[in-house]
Amino acid sequence: MAAAATVEAVAPTGALRGLVHDFVMGQQEGPADRVAAGVKSGSYTVLQVVEALGSCLENPEPRTRARGIQLLSQVLLQCHSLLLEKEVVHLILFYENRLKDHHLVIPSVLHGLKALSLCVVLPPGLAVSVLKAIFQEVHVQSLSQVNRHTVYSIISNFMRTRDEELKGLGADFTFGFIQMMDGEKDPRNLLVAFRIVHDLISRDYTLEPFVEELFEVTSCYFPIDFTPPPNDPYGIQREDLVLSLQAVLASTAQFAEFLLPLLVEKVDSEILNAKLDSLQTLNACCAVYGQKELKDFLPSLWASIRREVFQTASEQVEAKGLAALRALTACLSCSVLRTDAEDLLDSFLSSILQDCRHHLCEPDMKLVWPSAKLLQSAAGASARACDHITSNVLPLLLEQFHKHSQSNQRRTILEMILGFLKLQQNWSYEDKGERPLSGFKDQLGSVVFMALADPNAQLQLVGIRTLTVLATQPDLLSSGDLELAVGHLYRLSFMEEDSQSWVAALEAAGHLATLYPVAFSSYLVPKLAEELCVGELDLAREDEANKCARHLRCLQALSAISTHPSIVKETLPLLLQHLCQLNKGNMVAGPSEVIAVCQSLQQLAEKCQPDPESCWYFHQTAVPRLFALAVQASMPEKEHSVIRKVLLEDEVLAAMVSVIGTATTHLSPDLAAQSAAHIVPLFLDGNISFLPENSFPCRFQPFQDGSGQRRLVALLMAFVCSLPRDVEIPQLNQLMRELLELSCCHSCPFSSTAAAKCFAGLLNKHPAGQQLDEFLQLAVDKVEAGLGSGPSRSQGFTLLLWVTKALVLRYHPLSSCLTNRLMGLLSDPELGPAAANGFSLLMSNCTDVLTRAGHAEVRLMFRQRFFTDNVPTLVQGFQAAPQDVKPNYLKGLSHVLNSLPKHVVLPELPTLLSLLLEALSSPDCVVQLSTLRCLQPLLLEAPQVMSLHIDTLITKFLNLSSSPSMAVRIAALQCMHALTRLPTPVLLPYKPQVIRALAKPLDDKKRLVRREAVSARGEWFLLGSPGS
Repeated sequence: MAAAATVEAVAPTGALRGLVHDFVMGQQEGPADRVAAGVKSGSYTVLQVVEALGSCLENPEPRTRARGIQLLSQVLLQCHSLLLEKEVVHLILFYENRLKDHHLVIPSVLHGLKALSLCVVLPPGLAVSVLKAIFQEVHVQSLSQVNRHTVYSIISNFMRTRDEELKGLGADFTFGFIQMMDGEKDPRNLLVAFRIVHDLISRDYTLEPFVEELFEVTSCYFPIDFTPPPNDPYGIQREDLVLSLQAVLASTAQFAEFLLPLLVEKVDSEILNAKLDSLQTLNACCAVYGQKELKDFLPSLWASIRREVFQTASEQVEAKGLAALRALTACLSCSVLRTDAEDLLDSFLSSILQDCRHHLCEPDMKLVWPSAKLLQSAAGASARACDHITSNVLPLLLEQFHKHSQSNQRRTILEMILGFLKLQQNWSYEDKGERPLSGFKDQLGSVVFMALADPNAQLQLVGIRTLTVLATQPDLLSSGDLELAVGHLYRLSFMEEDSQSWVAALEAAGHLATLYPVAFSSYLVPKLAEELCVGELDLAREDEANKCARHLRCLQALSAISTHPSIVKETLPLLLQHLCQLNKGNMVAGPSEVIAVCQSLQQLAEKCQPDPESCWYFHQTAVPRLFALAVQASMPEKEHSVIRKVLLEDEVLAAMVSVIGTATTHLSPDLAAQSAAHIVPLFLDGNISFLPENSFPCRFQPFQDGSGQRRLVALLMAFVCSLPRDVEIPQLNQLMRELLELSCCHSCPFSSTAAAKCFAGLLNKHPAGQQLDEFLQLAVDKVEAGLGSGPSRSQGFTLLLWVTKALVLRYHPLSSCLTNRLMGLLSDPELGPAAANGFSLLMSNCTDVLTRAGHAEVRLMFRQRFFTDNVPTLVQGFQAAPQDVKPNYLKGLSHVLNSLPKHVVLPELPTLLSLLLEALSSPDCVVQLSTLRCLQPLLLEAPQVMSLHIDTLITKFLNLSSSPSMAVRIAALQCMHALTRLPTPVLLPYKPQVIRALAKPLDDKKRLVRREAVSARGEWFLLGSPGS
């Protein structure tokens, strides 16, 4: 038995010696991994590995010793977690001793020490011992980059796990690292070295008496001058080094006396990167420094920053300079002062004011803006700085505003005033007397109102912006000022022809109405109400254009100021009353006037959505009134009323749909169910009890009556398809059957389409189960019946399309069957073109139904899934289709591809490209445009694949640049432009031909086409030229 055990022990040892021999003498790399695997599995111990290496480690040949230690180090790097404390001690002593060996051995020793620095069981004191040995025995900068990186890694590992031990070394550790790092040039090592220095400082290692030496060894790299080589596998960018070095330099105030003169010197240099890095570093330093460190350097820092802002041609330098000035001022503002200390902030701000104030008064105003920027940057640093500068500058600017009479100069001065007013918004003041603007209240109001009354549109715009900011400051506008402001905004909304002014006036009115709802209710709402009444009574005397403009402005103003619940309760009844007057025929109203009112109502509904109470108020006030007006308009009358029938026109109903949908989407489930309990019975049972003014000449039966009442199913669709999913819809089974029946009624296409959309919207939200399966079966039967021969084929197809979309969005299993049925219709002589266009509907976002805002179930990446499931079938169908049917397949395919993210299309591009090229030959402009829009980004993202078809692409794009369709011409020229991104050698043979051909669209009658032609031809001209 003993002999057998001896044989078993000798066998692995023998194998181990063989692996060692292969690695050391045979110069093979694989045995090291096999030895490490054996140690991990327990076949060998680290002691056995050392014993097997015995003769190698004592070999007189340095290369052999190095090879033996390399093997041990590689094993330790993989197995350091398995070592025992006693083994670590012996290995550390061994490796420390070997640091005195031949220089060829040192790299392998360092790798072994790196492995041991990762050991959790490293006994106390050994980390210090290792570092002392490295500092004493190794000249780091004579090593290769990899080995220097290994030394930095050893230090990083010890600082992470043996922090307190290393601090025990005191200044010796700092001095040793300084000597080690001195002269480092490789960016990979510098990133690690900078991180070590930052940790030295941030973790309170002893720096004295080597602070200046530590600064010198790091600041010698400032500013970073590094350009990464092309195709750099390490991915190190200049910005990485800049930020790492900046973190070091700005990490301690002990560097201030050395760093600040250096920063001033670099800011004053002519090198752009030096200026930018210096200003950025100064900004970072201000978060660490105090008044003590900055005091002696403030004059020179201010002089350098001032010069850069006044004289620089670089916007980047200006921005960095202003940021540095703000940081300096903030630092001085935050420093805690002794009672007997000098307040540096006041003296610093006084210097800034002294150097900038006089520029604000210069007649030519050359340095006005640079001076204003400097003052505003300093003022933006703290409340103290803001008060100091504002109180000194604002009187001067107000005086200059009155002194200058030209509108352009006044605009410049008012913009500067606006800048200081905005800064005041950043600070809060509990005591009214502390507010620096309180003393200028009357003067500011006077200046703003002068600007609003000025005929210059640009000055008016600045005046409006200033009024908005002024209004946000407490107690700066009196009630009289507010009335005057409202009057100006009203005048600008109606009297000014400049569109920018009245748009800005409406935005300002909306903002101010939130802050001062009482003032707007008292002053502006009555004026707008009066304007509407004037329109109803006297518009017949005005010309048509003026009538429409004033009517539209008034409606827009009413919706713009409806930003507060109390104002909504006044403006909403006004708009609804106005709509009722239109419906009663009290004024000559066409569809455009009614649509304008509906658009204002929709905007008002959007403003109510964030507030549940306002949302419910709008819904219960507006929705019943809209339904009542529509029902009244749908009733048969003895006297034919053209005015009333306007409400039943397609575009007017579509506008009302938007209002009802917007008013419903944000309702809580309880309130939505309450509303559904009234509206659904209205359509199914004719229950009109909840409608205002519900005295109608006959019953409301939209599912049984003629086309007038049927058209209102669109309004039902807007309501039920916007309800939250968990709202139970009353009489759902009956409703779905009625909608299904109406969807295939061929006498009113508008009604049948609305019914199909409504049915699809409800299907999409319905939870899975038996009832949903029943509804789907009914829909499939109705679709098949409708698609048979007869007058309802078009309606059957529309129903198929919307039901398919509803199911595609929610990944329902039946969607694939319906999609196949749709693809089958591409070969239908009558419905083929419509089926091709149907793919656009399936892929696009709707606005009225099946929207996420309307709580529809829209799964993520449904387009990608549709593409994966159906495009192969479309391609096969195209290949098998007769020639006269192929355009339908091409159109459907182009619609699908055009809606997808390009990274989804790229993998399939080799298969699809031939079809896309054929689609460019289609006579259908829709197919051409869709395909061009699909190809343009692919030219940029897949140039190698597209290069294979360069001849065909150029020919077809040039042909389409003469298309009758302007959109196609523009898209073709954009593709010609994108072609220049393909490899230049592929394009050069075609350059003369393309330049000649692109001369023709330069004379196109449309400016947008000419612009694209110039852009594309210019790129082709530059093709192959130096630097292109």
